[in-house]
Amino acid sequence: MMKLTCDVCIIGAGSGGLSVAAGAAQMGADVVLIEGHKMGGDCLNYGCIPSKALLAAAHDAHAPIHPVTGVSPVRPDVDYAAAKDRVAAVIDTIAPVDSQERFEGFGVRVIRDWARFTDTDTVVAGAHEITARRFVIATGSRPFVPPIDGIDSVPYLTNETVFDLRERPDHLLVIGGGPIGMEMAQAHRRLGSEVTVIEGAKAMGKDDPEAAALVLERLRAEGITIVEGQQAARVVRDGGQLTVDTGSGSYTGSHLLVAVGRQVNLDKLDLDRAGVRHDRAVTVDGRLRSVSNKRVFAVGDAAGRLQFTHVAGYHAGVVIPQLMFGVPSRAKDHHIPWATYTDPELAHVGLTEAQAVKEHGRSKVTTVRFTYDENDRAQATGKTDGFVKVLVVGGRPVGATIVGQSAGELIAMWAMALANGLKMKAISDTVLPYPTLAEINKRAAGAYFSPMLFNSDMVKAVVRFVQKYLP
Repeated sequence: MMKLTCDVCIIGAGSGGLSVAAGAAQMGADVVLIEGHKMGGDCLNYGCIPSKALLAAAHDAHAPIHPVTGVSPVRPDVDYAAAKDRVAAVIDTIAPVDSQERFEGFGVRVIRDWARFTDTDTVVAGAHEITARRFVIATGSRPFVPPIDGIDSVPYLTNETVFDLRERPDHLLVIGGGPIGMEMAQAHRRLGSEVTVIEGAKAMGKDDPEAAALVLERLRAEGITIVEGQQAARVVRDGGQLTVDTGSGSYTGSHLLVAVGRQVNLDKLDLDRAGVRHDRAVTVDGRLRSVSNKRVFAVGDAAGRLQFTHVAGYHAGVVIPQLMFGVPSRAKDHHIPWATYTDPELAHVGLTEAQAVKEHGRSKVTTVRFTYDENDRAQATGKTDGFVKVLVVGGRPVGATIVGQSAGELIAMWAMALANGLKMKAISDTVLPYPTLAEINKRAAGAYFSPMLFNSDMVKAVVRFVQKYLP
C-alpha cells in the first residue's frame, strides 16, 4: 500500500471535483483527485454534452420538414448511427479539457480507482492510502431505476446507455416525464422513432404550469404520446416487444428508456467509517461542510441540492475559499437557473409564481410578462411561440420563467439580476442591439413600469402642469 498525504483529497472527477482540483492545485495546494470511472463525470459522458449533441441532430432533421421562411419542405434522410457517431465525436473533442493528463499538468495527483473511507481522515483507493487535511466528495449521481415489477428481466436504457445505440428504435417507451425524458422523447421522435412517454404524475411537473403546457402542446403536435397520471407498475417482454402496464393502460414499444430521476453515488464510500452523516446525500451545512466531520465537504449532487452541472461548478467556488484560506462561504440556491432543452426551450430561475405568492403574499407580488410574438426578431425568424414571465417584489425580480426559442440563453439576464440583487430598472435601462430576442427581457421589465407611468392620474397631472408652464 502506497501511503500519501495531501492538503485536499477530492473524490470524483466530474464538474465539481475537477473545478475544485484545478483551483486548489493552481493556488499551491497539494491535491489528490480520485476517479473510479470516467474523467468528466456524467455531464461529459452521459448527460449534458451527448444529449445536446443528439438534440442538435434532431433539430437538423426537423427543420427542413417544417420551414417557416418560405422554403419548400424537404424530408431529410436521417442516419441515426451517424448522428450517434457525431455525439461520440463531440464527447471526444471536449474530453481533453477534463483529461487526467491536463490535471496532472496542473500538479494534481490523479488516481483512477474507487475510493472508500477507512477513518475520519483517510481513504483507500486501489493500492493507495491517502491521508488528507480536507476531503471533497464530488461523486455525482447515476440514474435511479425504480422497483418496477419485471424491470430486472428486460433490457432497458438509461441516460448512461441510450447514447450507445446505433440502431434507431422503432418505438421508444420513456418512463419519466422530466427534463431527461422529454428531451430524449423529442430527439428520438424527430429522428424517426415513435415515442410514448409515461409519467406517474404531471409531465414537466416542476416547471411553471403555463410554460410547461406550451412545451407539452408542441411535443404532442409532433406526434409524441404523453401519458400522465399513470405509474409504471409492470414491464414484460414478448419477443422483440416490451410492454409497460400501468394498471390503467398498457403501452408497447421496441425499446424502453427509464428517466425518473437520479441517485447520488455514495454506496462505495463507507461514509460511516469517516463519521460522515448522510441519507440520500451527504448531510451538509450552509457551507457545504459535513455536519458530523468538519474535514469533509460535498459539492454538486453529493451535497443533496439542485442536481445540475452548473450547480456543481458553483459549489466548487463556494468551497475553494474555505479550503485554501479558511474563509467561510455559504451556498445559496435562490439565483440558480435551469433549462430544459426541448423545442421550445424552457428556462427558469428563482421562485415560480406559486412560490412567490406563497412566500410574499399575492398583494406584494407583481407578475409581468412579454410574449415572443411581440418581438421583432422572433417575427423575422418565425419563432413566435413563447413568453417571459417575471415575478417582482419591491421592485426586484424574485423569479423568472422563459419558454420559447433560446430560453436557456435569455434566462442569463434574470440569473444575473437575482445573483446581484438588481432592480427591474437595471434591466429596463439596459440598451440592447436591435433586433434581438434579448429585447424580450427588456420589454418585460418595461411592462413593470408601464402602469406607473401611463395609468397614473398623478403622472398625467404633472405632465399637464409642466407642459402648460414649460418655457
